[in-house]
Amino acid sequence: MNQKFNRRFGQYSLIEWVIIGIFLYFFLVLEQMMLGRLIVLLISVVIHEVAHGVAALWCGDETAKYQGRLTLNPIRHIDPVGSVFLPMLLVVSGSPFLFGWAKPVPVNINQLHHPVNDMVKVALAGPLSNITLAIMCSSIIKLSLAIIPDVMLQMPFIIELLKYGIIINIVLAVFNMVPIPPMDGSRVLYRFLPLSGRAFLDKIEPYGFFIIILLAFFGLFSIILQIISVPLIQLLL
Repeated sequence: MNQKFNRRFGQYSLIEWVIIGIFLYFFLVLEQMMLGRLIVLLISVVIHEVAHGVAALWCGDETAKYQGRLTLNPIRHIDPVGSVFLPMLLVVSGSPFLFGWAKPVPVNINQLHHPVNDMVKVALAGPLSNITLAIMCSSIIKLSLAIIPDVMLQMPFIIELLKYGIIINIVLAVFNMVPIPPMDGSRVLYRFLPLSGRAFLDKIEPYGFFIIILLAFFGLFSIILQIISVPLIQLLL
C-alpha cells in the first residue's frame, strides 16, 4: 500500500498529487480572503521549518539538506494533519482564524558541532523567522500607506492579508516557544537545565502532544497568547 502511494507520477508522488488537488479545489471554491490567509499560513509554517534546517546546516548537520527539506516548495513540508486537515477543517467550520503547522525538519543532534548549544540556535531559528516575517508585513503596510496610500486603500484585502501575516507569525513564534517537548521552547530550556531536568523532558516528550492538547483544553495557551502575543501584535499593527 505504501509503495502505491509513494509511486511517482511526474515530479510528485500520488499522495502529493492528492494534496495538490485538495488545495486546487479550495482555490476554486474559497472566497478571496480565506484563500489568501491559507497561502499566508502555508508560507509562514514552511519558512519556519526551512529556518530550522538552514540553522542545522550551518551548525554541521546536513540531514535536512540530504532529505530535500531546504526548499520553499510547500509540497516537501506538508504535514497531512497540520497543513491540510486542520486548516481545511477550520475553513469548513467557518472559523475566522486559521492555524496549522508543517512537517518538522529532521535534525540529527549528533552531527551538530556543539550539540547542546547548537540545538538552541536551531530551535530559535524557527520562531525568529516568524518574528522577521511579522516585522516585514508590518513594514510593508506602513511604507505602502505612506508612499502609495490611494493605491493601498483601493485594495483593502492586501492590507488585511498583511495584518493576518503579522498575527499568525507572532502566534506561531509564541506558541512554538512554549517549553513543552517537542516545541522549540523545550529545546532552549533543555540547554539550561541540570541533568535531572533534561531527563524529565526526555521522559515526557512522547506524551508532549497530548500534554499540549490538555493545556489547550483548559485555556492555558489562550492566556499565554493574550499576555505575550497581543501586545506584540498591537505594536506591529
